[in-house]
Amino acid sequence: MNRPRVLPETPPPHGGDVYQLARDLGVPVRELLDFSANINPLGYPPGIVAAVLAALEEICHYPDRRCAALRQDLSAYHGLSPEQILVGNGSTELIYLIARALGPAKGLIVAPAFSEYEQALGAAGVPVDFHFTGEVDNFTLAGPLDFRGADLVFLANPASPSGALMRPESLLELAAALDAAGVFLVLDEAFIDFMEEASLKTGLARFPRLLVLRSFTKFFGIPGMRLGYLLAAPELIDRLAAVQEPWSVNTMAQAMGRACLADGDYQARTRTLVREEREYLLAQLARLEGLTAFPSAVNYILVKNTRPGWTAAGLRKEMLGQRVVIRDAANFRGLDERFFRIAVRRREENDRLLKALEHCLSM
Repeated sequence: MNRPRVLPETPPPHGGDVYQLARDLGVPVRELLDFSANINPLGYPPGIVAAVLAALEEICHYPDRRCAALRQDLSAYHGLSPEQILVGNGSTELIYLIARALGPAKGLIVAPAFSEYEQALGAAGVPVDFHFTGEVDNFTLAGPLDFRGADLVFLANPASPSGALMRPESLLELAAALDAAGVFLVLDEAFIDFMEEASLKTGLARFPRLLVLRSFTKFFGIPGMRLGYLLAAPELIDRLAAVQEPWSVNTMAQAMGRACLADGDYQARTRTLVREEREYLLAQLARLEGLTAFPSAVNYILVKNTRPGWTAAGLRKEMLGQRVVIRDAANFRGLDERFFRIAVRRREENDRLLKALEHCLSM
């Protein structure tokens, strides 16, 4: 197989940039097997097709800017009131909205973390500090958090990019401490759907400064539609909604979201498949000398390359020669050039990844 063309030295800020990558390589997108983006290996729920066709009749009107029907479905799905839910054009829109609307004096980010937390705070003119987690704790928050001086904290659970979950009692203690100190906690649960029982959504009544970010992108496999939502106290929801751009969630996305929530069979099959394939991948990665894979609770795995002289960027380039895309994780604050991340996909795709890794590491 031909080696890739010369690629940019700097890794993309996010996974899933397959269109640009295909242009750089001079190949069709369909030739690339993308393990850099953590999307449901089953694809989107089948009911989406009918929902989209039905919604076509409504695109002659402006979208429902309040997303009333979708919020009603979300309230039933989560056991919350519609007044505790704000829908957005992906959770990323809501991250920027939080930074802009709440106007914190200083933000604190538990890192490594999604880069858009820092970008959103910077765009709002908010200074940022970082609390770095360690490898020994699977890059998740395990000890006390010094939040002095900050009035807003960004924390992901499961952690990104490691996929590890915080201990429930530690998360509750942190939420209580931050709330008592008057600090907002933005808890990013973009991947919690794979472990729904671990969500802190049940703590909303106890913690009025808690904001829980959720996404349709990962679990429901619709990144191209941009659909996410926020769970918080009604007063916070009203404060954010007052400055949200109108019509940011289109009619088709709202219809897709409702179809996603209605398919319980798809949700159950997803959790079973991801659990089985994640454990398979972890077991097979343990057999490859020079790689250390970190335990994960969701649909992605962080891996450290311990072979002398190898970097994640170098391995990524070699893997592209096999038309397999991995995520170079060196641009996560708190990680270095040895770390990369892979998604959990179907068995035949996972085997292709493993075969490509074995080939590249034997060179």
